[in-house]
Amino acid sequence: MKKNKFMVILLLLLLSNFAFAVEFSIEQNSTENSRLTDTTKAYFGEKIFKGNFKENKQFRYNPNYLINIGDVVSVKIWGAYEFLADLTVDQQGNIFVPKVGAIRLLGLPLSQLKSKIQSSIKKIFNDNVYVYADVKQYQLISVFVSGGVQKVGLYNGLSTDSILQFIDKSGGIIRGQGSFRNINILRNKQIIRNVDLYQFLIDGQVDSFQFKNGDVILVNPVQNFIEVEGDVNRPYIFELLSLQTSVEEVMRFIMLKPTANSFMLTAWDNGQETTTTYKLNQSVNTYVVNGSKLKFFSDYYVNNIEINIEGEHKGSKNLTVKKGTTLYDILSKIEFTPLSEIKNVRIYRKSVASIQKQLLETMLKDLEARTLTSDSSTVEEASIRNKESELVMNFVKRAREVEPLGQVVISNTDDLDKIYLENGDRVVIPKRSNIVVIQGEVNIPNAIAYRENYDINDYISVCGGYGDRADREKVLLLKANGEVSKYNTDDFFGRAVSPRVEAGDSILVLGKTDSKDILITSSVTTILYQIAVGAAVVLRAF
Repeated sequence: MKKNKFMVILLLLLLSNFAFAVEFSIEQNSTENSRLTDTTKAYFGEKIFKGNFKENKQFRYNPNYLINIGDVVSVKIWGAYEFLADLTVDQQGNIFVPKVGAIRLLGLPLSQLKSKIQSSIKKIFNDNVYVYADVKQYQLISVFVSGGVQKVGLYNGLSTDSILQFIDKSGGIIRGQGSFRNINILRNKQIIRNVDLYQFLIDGQVDSFQFKNGDVILVNPVQNFIEVEGDVNRPYIFELLSLQTSVEEVMRFIMLKPTANSFMLTAWDNGQETTTTYKLNQSVNTYVVNGSKLKFFSDYYVNNIEINIEGEHKGSKNLTVKKGTTLYDILSKIEFTPLSEIKNVRIYRKSVASIQKQLLETMLKDLEARTLTSDSSTVEEASIRNKESELVMNFVKRAREVEPLGQVVISNTDDLDKIYLENGDRVVIPKRSNIVVIQGEVNIPNAIAYRENYDINDYISVCGGYGDRADREKVLLLKANGEVSKYNTDDFFGRAVSPRVEAGDSILVLGKTDSKDILITSSVTTILYQIAVGAAVVLRAF
């Protein structure tokens, strides 16, 4: 009966602590002041809670550890009196040593354990008695984790476990909601410590702290963000501790590249976006606030650029050449092999890929806006539109993951001596191929050996014909050099002539977009086309 009463009282205590944890967890940042628009950029530190901490136990020597009820103490006595045992600290905070009696250890620092036991023994045995003592096993405790974490709850661990382990057990901090820099540890409803995880992320420092049963780890809502990009090794979204922070302070986090000597600050003033450029030595007196963007760059004049040479050739894979070098200059220095397909040389350029990505993002945002603002005249139509909206938003998410190639298309008639290379260009020499790749909405996507006199329809027939979702008006032929031809197999008048298929080409059959909204259908079709051309990928709509 007494045991049942004790369990009820313990349960009530736990529930009262839990209510306290929940009370803090619902305090969210209701007003979103951030002006950040790049939702795909990673938050600094967001990847640390992936289960790497939660499985470990920090059973380590800590001289400041306070001995608790349930701890197991290993005691060895030799000399005039011999004794060896593992003793558990009882509910009264004592261990019992035969012939010596009870020794109170509750709350005693670990550094004083040996001397405490030794002094107790000396009262009984005056001489020739030696003692060794250590805590062999710590008692498990329960800690509440609340606030901006994936799973608010009560988690078991050792009192010497770090805050990282308890947060990891809760699934980690919620992206963009929970703070990495404003975490409280509460005991008896009082804040006893503030934790800034940036100290661990940047300097590897984790404070040694001893938890007690019923402590609460409260991850507060995040308040201030800034976005950093450019010539930095940490292009992330960073959290600020105060309403404004100097750029010099931000530079402690971002690992600036040696070439950077300037930065661009984009901020909001009276509802208007303003951008100002500064030299690096102005960082001390320049401040960022919530929603600001920092871009670090170099305004030195660069005489040399780096070019990557890939594909079928002999020689160096990386070249440093003078600015103004042309494609002809590079090709004239390359030693080709018998398998080099020189006529289909390709250039992949970062700046082109960036423009393609921006254009795609613009179209995706327009599609999102159309989807979310579509009106419905009836309940049935509203239900249909809701389901369609889910499909469209899923398509948008998948489309955002596609990375354009940034290919610069070069034909046989182009003057290679007028194609100037940029820093970071990838010049690719294709290997001679006798394969035609057919992908997309065909029954059996495949790679087929080139067959002379075969047209697009012939190759698709070999692949089992068009799929049920194939858009026969959107069949693309990607030439080996990157040129694209569109073929309409459903031409009503039969005037469409299949483009000539050559070895190394690819045939892409796009899919139909089933939507009640003509504008959405048009937008999705255009996006599918842009992805196929820019990334050589056939993405299914929905």
